[in-house]
Amino acid sequence: MTDGGKEMILALDVGNTHTVCGIFCDEALIADWRLATDRLRTTDEYALIMKGFFDHYRIDQSKLGGVIISSVVPPVTGMFVDMVRHYFGLEPMVIGPGIKTGLSIRYENPREVGADRVVNAVAAIKIYKPPLIIVDFGTATTFCAINPEGEYLGGAIVPGVGISAEALFMRAAKLPRVELEKPKTVIGRNTVASIQSGLIYGYLGLVEGIITRMIQEMGCKPKVVATGGLSEIFARESPMIHCTDKKLTLEGLRIIYEMNAGKERQ
Repeated sequence: MTDGGKEMILALDVGNTHTVCGIFCDEALIADWRLATDRLRTTDEYALIMKGFFDHYRIDQSKLGGVIISSVVPPVTGMFVDMVRHYFGLEPMVIGPGIKTGLSIRYENPREVGADRVVNAVAAIKIYKPPLIIVDFGTATTFCAINPEGEYLGGAIVPGVGISAEALFMRAAKLPRVELEKPKTVIGRNTVASIQSGLIYGYLGLVEGIITRMIQEMGCKPKVVATGGLSEIFARESPMIHCTDKKLTLEGLRIIYEMNAGKERQ
């Protein structure tokens, strides 16, 4: 799968539940995978896992020319930085102060905006054009508003549907853990279907409610882009979500890498 002598970059998006990894050759995403984010793993363990994926996709590690990391889990960030330095012999870019993103942020304190939200915004602006609302279905579900001028306005953060499901199971003794999938009907005829209905359609109501209020405040007609592991479930059910892009964060990392490496394409 390695492409001749072309330089490749590794993009790592470290989330609270999963770490999403992608290999780019020029602008093409040639391989991607996800692994559990585990704060108890060592640098060596992460290196061994990464080597397994490289071998699986037949990627020559020596052709790797750069690494960029976005992380919302500080203890794990350091492990990945150490892994890249010791096992890849490279100095990774880490999304944070000093990294050029080209994003104008109108948050009260721009440093509070999560790295994943910044990266998603950079990618969405370039790919889909503003105005935009970006909904990222992860451990937390985040809503980000981009005005017609391409400025990041802010947004909303709510517990992810997975957290809601786990809380229900843990706090209600007689309710079982269920798969997060759409039930046949909104009116559940058994306990599992009833819980699934509440989780899927209840959460869908939350998502559409926030999007509706954000559109009213923005005073324009933004394109709504969904990303994250559970995005397709909700995008299929909501006409308010215009498209899904599960690779949005990886694309944003590539764009930012090229911008800082002086290779951004016009």
